[in-house]
Amino acid sequence: MKSLHRILAVLYKELLQLGRDRLTFGMIIGIPLMQMLLFGFAINTDIRNLQAAYVDLSNTSASRQLVAEIQASQIVGFNTILSSSEQLQQGIRSGDINIGVYIPADFERRLQQPDRALAQVLVNGSDPTVVSVANQIAMFPFESRTGSVVSLAPRPIEVRVFYNPERRSSIFIVPGLIGVILTFTMILFTAVAIVRERERGNLELLITTPVANLELMVGKVVPYVIIGLIQTSIILVLGKWLFGLPIRGDLFDFYIAALAFIAASLTLGLMISTVTKSQFQAMQMTMFVLLPSILLSGFMFPFEGMPWAAQWIAETLPLTHFIRLSRGILLRGAELLELWDQLLILIGFAILALAIATRRFSKQLD
Repeated sequence: MKSLHRILAVLYKELLQLGRDRLTFGMIIGIPLMQMLLFGFAINTDIRNLQAAYVDLSNTSASRQLVAEIQASQIVGFNTILSSSEQLQQGIRSGDINIGVYIPADFERRLQQPDRALAQVLVNGSDPTVVSVANQIAMFPFESRTGSVVSLAPRPIEVRVFYNPERRSSIFIVPGLIGVILTFTMILFTAVAIVRERERGNLELLITTPVANLELMVGKVVPYVIIGLIQTSIILVLGKWLFGLPIRGDLFDFYIAALAFIAASLTLGLMISTVTKSQFQAMQMTMFVLLPSILLSGFMFPFEGMPWAAQWIAETLPLTHFIRLSRGILLRGAELLELWDQLLILIGFAILALAIATRRFSKQLD
């Protein structure tokens, strides 16, 4: 009986402590509520409005009808009209488009030749989901001007898959996996940095030193930058050795992108560290950032299938931009200058997060 009273006393003490700790109590209620609402609406395997472009060398009413019917399916969204297949390939390489439709000049004649493909669909094969969408377009029934459905061949539209013709999912996963692992480790390392100093009493020593806030933040980040680059190299070597990851781009470009992403993740962790009051809270906040990063960044689910609000949130996450960089450089052989906007976003994020963390940090004990 006395044991039960002691257990109840400890239980009552823990409930009181949780009630006083508003941040932890808010996490208990807010995290599952926000994530359920966000992911319930955001996770959608049905792809709509993929970024696409087309080339119409025929420029006839029949070819324009084909473009209009593909557009009406809402599978792709034609936002660019190009003049050659080389421009389509360049758009796919730089990541500006995922699918390109090429209609040859003899399109009208091909309508009368059942053994020839009507057109070509050029696909970014680094994403298997996009390839499956392209296959849907390839089987798209073309309705002629007379109103009858033309069935010229089982595959009336030819599909050309670039960068991953074998359609191996590991090639698609590994470049994103580099970012996921770095997101978790880098944010967690620095998320507990200031909190750990406070819990161990080292913050008292920092108060008596002339170290400025910015100097302390930079000093906390730099060692983990080196660790992050080592982790990147390990994952890259294992991806090449175990999964046959192709490295088509310049490794120097890739490491610059990785460096910007590591800096962004570390400064995000520092910002979390200035908000939380315990290592437990810091780890909770890290998981709160990690889960949206995995589910909304395009790592697992198609980015275009998410509603615009989820896409807007995803654009604020560093992992979204690093995945575009890593897949572009490693899989498509894109140059860093072609993806400069994604790199600038990561650099800007790191500078902003460092400024916020520095401003929030105060070398004073609570």
